[in-house]
Amino acid sequence: MRPTKSFAWVFALLLLCTGLVAAAAAPRVFDTKEVKVQADILASGLEHPWGLAFLPSGDVIVTERPGRMRIFSDGKLSKPIAGLPKIAVHGQGGLLDVVASLNFASDQLVFFTFAEPGKGGSGTAAARGKLVREGENARLEDVKIIYSMKKKTSSPLQFGSRLVFAPDGTLFITTGDRGEGMRAQDKHDSAGAVLRVEPDGSIPPDNPYADGKKGLPALWSKGHRNIQGAAYDPLTKGLITTEHGPMGGDEVNRPEAGKNYGWPIITYGRDYSGAKIGIGTAAPGYEQPLYYWDPSIAPSGLAIYEGSMFPEWKNDLLVGALKFELIARLTRDAQGKITGEERMFKGAFGRIRDVREAPDGSVWLLTDEEDGQIIRLSRAK
Repeated sequence: MRPTKSFAWVFALLLLCTGLVAAAAAPRVFDTKEVKVQADILASGLEHPWGLAFLPSGDVIVTERPGRMRIFSDGKLSKPIAGLPKIAVHGQGGLLDVVASLNFASDQLVFFTFAEPGKGGSGTAAARGKLVREGENARLEDVKIIYSMKKKTSSPLQFGSRLVFAPDGTLFITTGDRGEGMRAQDKHDSAGAVLRVEPDGSIPPDNPYADGKKGLPALWSKGHRNIQGAAYDPLTKGLITTEHGPMGGDEVNRPEAGKNYGWPIITYGRDYSGAKIGIGTAAPGYEQPLYYWDPSIAPSGLAIYEGSMFPEWKNDLLVGALKFELIARLTRDAQGKITGEERMFKGAFGRIRDVREAPDGSVWLLTDEEDGQIIRLSRAK
């Protein structure tokens, strides 16, 4: 039977659309300063994805800010995982970071941060639950809040938040100042801070304020505006963070126990009105950043590269940028001092929310878009 003109037109349109999809999914190759990089889109259709975690099986857990957690397995995204607690989804708040337990093979525990609703509004919280998979369905069981920001507010701003396990098994939780700068200077407030807890939420006895007399027992460091990138650094054997400044003054820091990183007393940024913030860029009792950006790049996810796929990047910081839609590669010397910056993939993928090194040495990205993607960066042949 001969196709009608209408059917032929539809068939041609389908062929054209198929070609467009294939072209969009085709790998792209980029020249960087030291190596050619291939970018493959592994998944799309995620709504503002936020955090990514690799499981021992090779599967990946990914969070979406509107309150969904999924598993990426065999090239497909699962249905949302059931069993999450109630999440306050507004502004910058929602479901945030995710990491797998250091002992996931035996305990199947997943840790995550989110905007927790409560009296007065919402605040950053961290929880854990056991991942149970039955065929294509998955759920979290025995969900427990292991840390909760006591003071809840209606602000939709600056929740943080990243989770990082240290080699000793303790867990770092980063928070934002919730849009109220001086909360970052209050040692009895968990806003604008790095917190450190045991995996069950108990307090490590060597925390700087473990007795609770001069600060919150969970407190590790203060004076942070909005930490959205964090990773443990094998080179300097400590935590490295990236945080949003105001207009200018985005920072890279190495938070140490009991130290104060200055916000909003000292900063290299200015208010969005152009007005001065604080007393300047330095003052006694406040730590200087390892590096800062002015103008701001809006840094988010952070990976410290240790793999073999890109030996040229060994020990470098890979920082995702929301504002300029790029990866900033910060080079370092043998002592961990930042020696230079290369800006890669500018505008190629969209807003970069998370950056993770995969077990095979490739680098995976999440794009903070309504149609967010998982992107894999590998060495081009």
